[in-house]
Amino acid sequence: MNVREEVVDLVGQIKRQLRDSQEIGLDAPFLSTARLDYLNRGGPQLDGAPSAEDFSCNSLKELEDFVSNCDRCKLSRERKNIVFGEGRADARLVFVGEAPGMEEDVTGRPFVGQAGRLLTDIIKAMGLTRDEVYICNVVKCHPPHNRDPEAEEIGTCLPFLKAQISLIKPRIICTLGRISAQSLLDKGFKITRDRGEWHSFMGIPLMPTYHPAYLLRYAQAKRQVWEDVQEIMLKLGLKDPRGLRNQNRD
Repeated sequence: MNVREEVVDLVGQIKRQLRDSQEIGLDAPFLSTARLDYLNRGGPQLDGAPSAEDFSCNSLKELEDFVSNCDRCKLSRERKNIVFGEGRADARLVFVGEAPGMEEDVTGRPFVGQAGRLLTDIIKAMGLTRDEVYICNVVKCHPPHNRDPEAEEIGTCLPFLKAQISLIKPRIICTLGRISAQSLLDKGFKITRDRGEWHSFMGIPLMPTYHPAYLLRYAQAKRQVWEDVQEIMLKLGLKDPRGLRNQNRD
């Protein structure tokens, strides 16, 4: 019997004991509504997205260790490495992409390919370094053939991203591309229409902009991304490169 089967069997035994106690008139041990719902779901959601009660981590390292052997969705079958994320654990700014690419899958690091080098240049232009921000993706495993991550895969990984953000407590989130913005905001989000406007996720200001990979194909969009980045700089109190607006607008 593997670990998963042992957990399922244990949960089943607990449920049977509770039911038997009720049938013979004994008072069952007190369980909160949340715990009862947890047991009725069958315990830890090992085959799907974990609930908030399924893991509790006090640091990014603990969370990364928890995720390190994840096999909750089919992306785990072909991946080489989980790409958890990297950067400052208390970063003021978090960049969120959609999913790791092939180079990221090999190295286990986010945004290290050509698009990643462009993101590094953008961060430098802001007067920051990669070590001063945090970079991650909605989905932690590389989708085969660089396809878009599916809704089920996003739903499975999203609790981990939320946990990352809860631990980092950034002042601003910047989503890169359509999929990351839709995953954190709304399926009706349109990148060409809604980028450049402030939104909110988990109570944190969120600025959506184009993915660096898009800029590699459509260089004319770099100006729009730079405008979005300047809005972030203003809110962080960084110097405005244009010298037109240098006050922090919180």
